[in-house]
Amino acid sequence: MTVINDIDVQALDDTTAAVEANPRLGQATFSVDGSWQGGCRLTAQTGTLTQGGERDESRVAKYVMSSDEPAALLGTDTAVSPAEYLLQALAGCYTVTLAALASAQGIELKSFRLELEGDIDLRGFLGLDPAVRPGLQQVRVRVHVDTLDTPREQIQELVALVEERSPIRDTLVSPVDVVTTLA
Repeated sequence: MTVINDIDVQALDDTTAAVEANPRLGQATFSVDGSWQGGCRLTAQTGTLTQGGERDESRVAKYVMSSDEPAALLGTDTAVSPAEYLLQALAGCYTVTLAALASAQGIELKSFRLELEGDIDLRGFLGLDPAVRPGLQQVRVRVHVDTLDTPREQIQELVALVEERSPIRDTLVSPVDVVTTLA
């Protein structure tokens, strides 16, 4: 078994081959169930993962997440803000993507660090200017990568590939159908 960057390269290759042979295995659905806690607070729990049309019953852990807003943005600052969760989601996805791609290319990472910032204009959220969208205006990611003797050009190519393949980045930069229903 070859392990690079704590990634089992054979398992990565096997997964790639399995999805290539049966594209349905590449279809996954994540779920989260959340309840309002008053004010800007929400408590949510991870739900079932479905892959290839089958519920993953092996995932027994349920993770609890709480969100709130800073006091300056009407919250009580008791938890991570939704915007910070979004940045965390992108950072986590970059981590998965970068570690997996580096491993597949045989690049041994000594370390890497991500710095993320996202700008929002509250005029959109508050309905003060219809020309201002309520979402993030820009997200900036600074990637610091330290490897064992890998040329900078190769690392630049790796980071470009991370941008191309990151599912969360793709979700942020491409239109996605969000369906909201009243139960």
